[in-house]
Amino acid sequence: MVTDRTVGAPGVGGDSPRDTPWMTYRLLSRQMTVAVVAVLLGLAAVAWASTVGRALSMGGMVSGLAQVGGGMPATTGGPVFLGMWLVMMVAMMFPAVAPIVLAHRSVVLRRGEGSLPTVAFVGGYLVVWTVAGLLPLAALLGIWEISAEAAGERWLGTLAGGVLVVAGAYQFTAWKTTCLRACRTPMSFVLTHDWGGGSRSALRAGLSHGLFCLGCCWALMSVMLVVGLMNLVWMAALTLVFVAEKNWRRALGLTRVVGTVLVALGAAVIVQPSILGAVG
Repeated sequence: MVTDRTVGAPGVGGDSPRDTPWMTYRLLSRQMTVAVVAVLLGLAAVAWASTVGRALSMGGMVSGLAQVGGGMPATTGGPVFLGMWLVMMVAMMFPAVAPIVLAHRSVVLRRGEGSLPTVAFVGGYLVVWTVAGLLPLAALLGIWEISAEAAGERWLGTLAGGVLVVAGAYQFTAWKTTCLRACRTPMSFVLTHDWGGGSRSALRAGLSHGLFCLGCCWALMSVMLVVGLMNLVWMAALTLVFVAEKNWRRALGLTRVVGTVLVALGAAVIVQPSILGAVG
């Protein structure tokens, strides 16, 4: 059996040269690599087009603490919201997960298996993020209940600023580093989580990777509750951060820079709640 030692010890910012996100692009033939990446980016592009269309046609859906008092929309049903949330996750996360999907595809091909296990792996990953959407749904329903008169009040700025501070502070935690390491060492992850082969094993591995990805990204995603869940500018910015964190060699430095910016921004919003309007 191949173990972690075969691919080198994982790390963040100093990954083993034998197991980095970029090295996974060399595991498959150029044709297979291009095909897998094209599918992921194609699905992400379709999801972005759908999200942009919804955001432009349903301006009220760009809802967060920064939009309180600006005309909040009628509530959206749970299934509809979760559908939109899933599309958002495809748009934001698929560009960043190409290395882990390629690593899984490489292992599956070596086992002589077809495409179904990799589809199951991606499906398990999406299940985690879909279930996680229940939390922003609950938060959004709460935001919609806030009276328009609350806009500009200190407690709203304190709440919004607190969310930003927590999101920024999490960037410096050991939990963030551990989860990010799992995302940045794709081959090590696949070899230690997809045991036994087949779609069932791949599904379990996808669920596990989804949990690590959630652990890595949940704090930054919580920023959307402040700036608006379908705020296209912030969605694009966070997508770039996710891609860089999981694929750039100097990801640890970026993680700390982003954390520092969010803590400073959160503190500013707490001190001066009127800044909240400019944030969203």
